[in-house]
Amino acid sequence: MRALQLLPCLVCLVALATPLSAQDLHLALNGGQPLFTRTPALTLAGTSDAPAGSKVEVTIGAATHEAVVAEGGSWHLDWPEPLAGGQYTVTARVTDAGRSVATDQPLIVQLPGRLARGPLLPVGLDYDSPEETAAADFQEFTDRWRIVPPPYELTVKSRGKWDPYNQSRWKGDLPWRGTDLFLNVSAVSDTLAEARQLPTPSGVSADRPGSIRFFGRDGQAFGFQQIALSADLFKGDTAFKPIEWRVKGTVVVNLNAVKVAENAVVRPDVRDGTSRVRGFLALQELFGEWKLRDLSPNYDFVSVRAGIQPFSSDFRGFVFTDTNFGVRLFGNYHANREQYNLAVFDRLEKDTNSGLNTFERRRQQVAVANVYRQDFLTPGYTAQTSLHYLRDEATFKFDKNGFLARPDPVGSAQPHEIEAVYLGVTGSGHVGRINVENALYFVTGKDSLNPIAGPARPTKDGEGDRVDIRAFMGAVELSVDRDWYRPKLAYFYASGDGDPVDRNAKGFDSIFDNPAFAGGGFSFWNRMGIRLAGSGVTLVSRGSLLPDLRSSKEEGQPNFVNPGLQLASAAVDLDLTPKLRAVLTANYLRFDRTETLELVLFQSPIHREIGWDLSAGVRWRPYLNQNAVVVGGVAALLPGKGFADIYESRSPLFAAFTNLILTY
Repeated sequence: MRALQLLPCLVCLVALATPLSAQDLHLALNGGQPLFTRTPALTLAGTSDAPAGSKVEVTIGAATHEAVVAEGGSWHLDWPEPLAGGQYTVTARVTDAGRSVATDQPLIVQLPGRLARGPLLPVGLDYDSPEETAAADFQEFTDRWRIVPPPYELTVKSRGKWDPYNQSRWKGDLPWRGTDLFLNVSAVSDTLAEARQLPTPSGVSADRPGSIRFFGRDGQAFGFQQIALSADLFKGDTAFKPIEWRVKGTVVVNLNAVKVAENAVVRPDVRDGTSRVRGFLALQELFGEWKLRDLSPNYDFVSVRAGIQPFSSDFRGFVFTDTNFGVRLFGNYHANREQYNLAVFDRLEKDTNSGLNTFERRRQQVAVANVYRQDFLTPGYTAQTSLHYLRDEATFKFDKNGFLARPDPVGSAQPHEIEAVYLGVTGSGHVGRINVENALYFVTGKDSLNPIAGPARPTKDGEGDRVDIRAFMGAVELSVDRDWYRPKLAYFYASGDGDPVDRNAKGFDSIFDNPAFAGGGFSFWNRMGIRLAGSGVTLVSRGSLLPDLRSSKEEGQPNFVNPGLQLASAAVDLDLTPKLRAVLTANYLRFDRTETLELVLFQSPIHREIGWDLSAGVRWRPYLNQNAVVVGGVAALLPGKGFADIYESRSPLFAAFTNLILTY
């Protein structure tokens, strides 16, 4: 009995004598997985059921550092010493009240540079691998551009010496010198042939004797041959990393010809006949670019470019799109989610017939600041805000054909200065499945003496002739991609001036636009350039949507006393084959107001309806690249009442063109 009474005491003594280490203590390192890093810095983490505050000793090689178990059982350690590339064993040990447990995991440190080919994790002792020599471990390349292509590319037959897919250091495929200095020399041949019908006055000396009608024959033919030679030298990686510096120059040779059916169209002197052939040589581009600094590890940067350079201030070219002389500061931020531009241009004059740059100052200054934000409000939609400043000095200019270009030859044609500020919000992208393109602009400023508004009685402040500018423009295009076709609906509005002599200019005009909208270059209204009969100005300039009544887009001044425009468009883009794309467009056009036209033409009433603009265009890439592109189109303008009021006919006008572009 005495022994049975002592049994519980013996059990307690045995339990107390049992080592604490025999009880379970848990420790994990990196979730029980091997460790891998590409940088010398290393963070180690794990878990343990040891009490909070317990010390965890971590050993790598000969170095040992401590971590502390936090509440919840987690621990981590930022290894304070940089690690060289190689293979290591990391050992972690936790101790608590006499209990201790350890674990280890392999660590691979792979730093940038050449790395010996070998197993990612240590090979067990059960496997005996032969030692590899240095020649087998490494294969050296001078740069990644000369890596031998895979076999399936080597078996492709070349089309000969001029095959654009043949690699060459002269077209930027390989470094021209070293590993990151590239030279791209290119040539572009642009051949255009165009036939068109445009309302053409017969003038006081008609080409046909006995002709008594105000409007003569409307047939015209136009064409040009243009060759551009470019050399682009830049230092950079050509992929992801921004260019460090760049120098580019482009020389363009243009030969153009026009044939019309009436006198005083190609030149004011009727003795010069009905045809004209001109040639021009231009230095169209010459600029240098320099990256000022990197802003983040994500290749965000800021650069500056100075010289004759291309620039478009928005997505569709509604306000300012040109290649001209200026300085531009540009870059991006927030992993390229924001882009920005700050550009100042002192524009050069354009050649009258080719539209290329001359070396003569235009005496027109343009400043643009804009900011782009990707994924604005919704992924896939990019928003832009912009500020434009225009100063167009008072000048007097005849174009090379002998017509007055500045001031506009209408009304009070006296030199005048324009200052205007454009505030704009635009966007491009998609919201869900719907593609969205939108733009909204407001312009304000002053015109010292608008030719159409004319002079006014002087006021006390001496600003009697001044016209205040306040006008709007808006555009929206919605489309949906449906397999091989994309239907589109669009609307464009430019405010018109309802009272041309009230000293408030309410007709919207651009600085130098080239809108890719509502059919773009396939549209009759956008492409043809229609003169306003009985005046020296155009109803709409070639390459513009705006009926701004200026002498020409290239050499005339912006005119904010104009009828404005309302345009509704329905179109469809058809990817018929990988090589062939077709564009079908139907536009309905109306003047916003017609009081300005009535004043200029001394005619009333003039209705608002311009009519229907129907066009079809194709773009064919026979080799599935941009080295050879054939573009062609046909268009028709079906005049409405307003157009017929001006040009005395509702007969349809037709146009057709073909354009061959070869690039090497």
